[in-house]
Amino acid sequence: MAAQETTVQTNTSRWKKFLREVKAELKKVTWPGKQELISFTGIVFVTVTVVAALIWVIDASFTQVLKAIIK
Repeated sequence: MAAQETTVQTNTSRWKKFLREVKAELKKVTWPGKQELISFTGIVFVTVTVVAALIWVIDASFTQVLKAIIK
């Protein structure tokens, strides 16, 4: 029973240490400004749209090819 209590205390202290270290690391982060964030969001949106369209075109092409083969 005492071993379990020690394990619980050890796990609790490990979590506290981990969270303190996470907080310290987050303070070191250089966060993007508003304009930078808007720009990056736009880039991600355009990239996702282009890749989705590309996958759709490839899928439609394969579908047509397979339909032609099956007939």
